[in-house]
Amino acid sequence: MIKSELIQKVAAANPHLYQRDIERIVNVILEEIIAALARGDRVELRGFGAFTIKHRAARQGRNPRTGETVFVDEKFVPFFKTGKELRERLNRDYPDAVAAAAAPAAITND
Repeated sequence: MIKSELIQKVAAANPHLYQRDIERIVNVILEEIIAALARGDRVELRGFGAFTIKHRAARQGRNPRTGETVFVDEKFVPFFKTGKELRERLNRDYPDAVAAAAAPAAITND
């Protein structure tokens, strides 16, 4: 799902709201999450998960094409840890969908 699909789903579930207002709401939420992470804050959405940032130290890397050693600068990367409710729901619902999709189609020899 991409942001525009999320906006469409929220608009469909809330027909009393204008789509442009829903777009603003979604954009404000995402901008606030980004701003909080940029400040080094943790963003927790109960039942969904928590966004944090992790520090990756500078290190020696290797260019996979040439094998040449390269220096990789230190950086901060976003990290997401799923919440208990999301994790439980995925583990309850997802295996059935995967099994159905992975099951071979019946082959008939007519």
